[in-house]
Amino acid sequence: MRAIAVRQIGGPEVLELCEFPEPSVRPGHLKLRTRLAGVNYADIHLRDGTYPAPMPCPFVPGNEVLGTSEDGRRFVALGRGGGYAETTVVHRKLAFEVPDGIADHDAVALTLQGNTAWHLLFTDLRVTAGDTVLIPAAAGGVGSLAVQLAKHAGAKVVAMASTQNKRRTAQELGADAVVDSSSAESLTDRILDAAGGPVSAALEMTGGEVFHATLAALTPRGRMSVFGAVTGVDGLVPMTSLLAGSKSVSGFWLPNLYPSRTHLKDSMSALFAAVAEGWLKPLNGPVYKLGQARQAHHDLAARLTTGKAVLDLHL
Repeated sequence: MRAIAVRQIGGPEVLELCEFPEPSVRPGHLKLRTRLAGVNYADIHLRDGTYPAPMPCPFVPGNEVLGTSEDGRRFVALGRGGGYAETTVVHRKLAFEVPDGIADHDAVALTLQGNTAWHLLFTDLRVTAGDTVLIPAAAGGVGSLAVQLAKHAGAKVVAMASTQNKRRTAQELGADAVVDSSSAESLTDRILDAAGGPVSAALEMTGGEVFHATLAALTPRGRMSVFGAVTGVDGLVPMTSLLAGSKSVSGFWLPNLYPSRTHLKDSMSALFAAVAEGWLKPLNGPVYKLGQARQAHHDLAARLTTGKAVLDLHL
């Protein structure tokens, strides 16, 4: 089968289009003919060796797919690699049948990034009406969905984005205020100005100075959930800041929910229903051919994409 293989850890250049052995179907698993493979920061971290759960080379990246089963049903699925290939084998408990009326690209956008946004907001941060929520990369895959989910829950949404076009997109998605995140300098002041004061909840995925700026923008008893560190710079937590403000910082990694079918089954059903009802609109981003995986990784890492980026195996 055609697949993208990583034979050594490195930059986008290590992504190689080749013939790769077709995976065997194990008990409790499902074989899918891949239509779309989501492109995520997790794929980049797997490729460059910075993912929390590294894979031995050679491997096929891609933790999220939409495909058809042997009996013709559409499924989206989560996994640990294997998605950038014409055939994917996934665990049945991490495969979810796509309802009629949900477009392929929309369904992929909901799978890894939609579930991440949902559980960041409602499982980890426990966002409810009346909260003021800070959402970074608000025109990206996770951020664009988080803006809509938080707004629908009755929260005030303060969105961060690095360009004027992305900030405009965040406003169109429902953000109450937007912040220029292109520079970490004086970022806390810009957040406070846009929000009209401190925020009660925040998502964080950058690390370094942005982490500290976000922590400083939290209200007393505020909480922050960290789900990435795209700069590769740790945000060391100052103990005095936590103590003085009774603030809390937690980490969130979606694979920790994989062993429990209930969590993801419920959130996936809720996300599908929200799209069917029309109030949640996934922001579909660029579509690449399988052989353009290097370009997809480059564009995502350079923050040139908006919305959900995918590889289309039919192109």
